[in-house]
Amino acid sequence: MRKIIAIGESVLDTMFINGRPVKSFVGGRIACAAASLASLGLPCKMLSECTTDAVGDIIMNYLSQHGVDIKSVDRYPDGATAFSAIFPTGSGKQIVNYGSYPKMRFDIVWPRIDEDDIVLFGSLYAIDLPQRQRLYDLLKYAVERRAILIYLPGFQHGIGYRLTKVMPHLLENLEISDIVIAHDQDIHDIFPGETGDEAYHNHIEFYCRNYVHITRSLGLLMYSLGLNAPAQQPAVDNLLGWQAGLTAGIIAQLFERNILRDQLLTLDKQTWQEILIEARKMAEKAAASDDNCL
Repeated sequence: MRKIIAIGESVLDTMFINGRPVKSFVGGRIACAAASLASLGLPCKMLSECTTDAVGDIIMNYLSQHGVDIKSVDRYPDGATAFSAIFPTGSGKQIVNYGSYPKMRFDIVWPRIDEDDIVLFGSLYAIDLPQRQRLYDLLKYAVERRAILIYLPGFQHGIGYRLTKVMPHLLENLEISDIVIAHDQDIHDIFPGETGDEAYHNHIEFYCRNYVHITRSLGLLMYSLGLNAPAQQPAVDNLLGWQAGLTAGIIAQLFERNILRDQLLTLDKQTWQEILIEARKMAEKAAASDDNCL
């Protein structure tokens, strides 16, 4: 049976208003997408790491309560699970990240990966050291096993990050990916001064043809097929939930339609249009939820 393997951070986000914490929730598009997929009854395994502390327990409980298999999460005893403090500003938000890790990162037992399984990965977790090399070895194994790799190249908006040193890693990720999904802000962060169209033709297309671009108004563009699905609803406040839901929706459609890896490059425009329409419905549901998933 096909399965989904999600690889990403385990982090707890806390929103502050006027210096006071007002809401905490499990962050990360990949973790939230995994929760939605498991809620649909799809077999989904999370590969991540967190400390055996109270914050780590919150994250693990969130995943397991939604049905995610967490056996491949590295629960290390020394350190502190990732925690993000989010402060709204006039121009967006400021994010302060906390957490400490052991010297040996991402020390997990590799899961079995079979042909046409779906591997979801991305964010800083997939490009930054020291866990990068171990993660990339796993991704290369997934390629050898002929799994479908879906890459989310963006990272938490508002943290500020120097990409020069990790750009080779990002391009390596694009090269092994079958589908890339990114928000307009991701493109702005990674390729400053370039539009989605320019980023696709200058960088992404060379490595991966299937690229879903999310506009700032939450429209969807797929440059490889000339698809343009304008936004049909008001912009949402919960961008994390919306993007996680969209990602989960695309993966769920690949499962429901039994689309295999060898079929991805020949999918017709109508099929992709239907996939994106259904995925956006899931995005809207996830964005309206309290915990960023179905």
